[in-house]
Amino acid sequence: MNDESAFERGMRRLREVDGEVGVRAVERLRAISPDLARYIVEFAFGEVYSRPGVDPKYREAAALGALTALGHTRPQLKTHVHAALNAGLSREEIKEILLLMAPYVGFPSALNAMFAAQEVFDRTGPEGEEAP
Repeated sequence: MNDESAFERGMRRLREVDGEVGVRAVERLRAISPDLARYIVEFAFGEVYSRPGVDPKYREAAALGALTALGHTRPQLKTHVHAALNAGLSREEIKEILLLMAPYVGFPSALNAMFAAQEVFDRTGPEGEEAP
């Protein structure tokens, strides 16, 4: 890509996608497992999220669908709801994406995702920034 390291590129992209919420999550993980934190920053954000060709809104829509389908990823789902708001998806678009999951992955997973999204909505302003 360029002379920038995958870690540097990943931290820049992490800040763009998740804002300070994502940076704090990586810092908490770093305290538990520095290697896993580094792998997430370097690979997920430095390599995958930094690729051209897909608008960040579409990346987050796909992440919401995948995490909903897994059904046991509430913390990560909440992080990606926040990221989806950062990427420009509206609350209504996010709710429609999660609703769309019901016939494909089941009502329990869609319900859990919707409740997780509401938790994020309750603590953020209309544009996704954390409420004071």
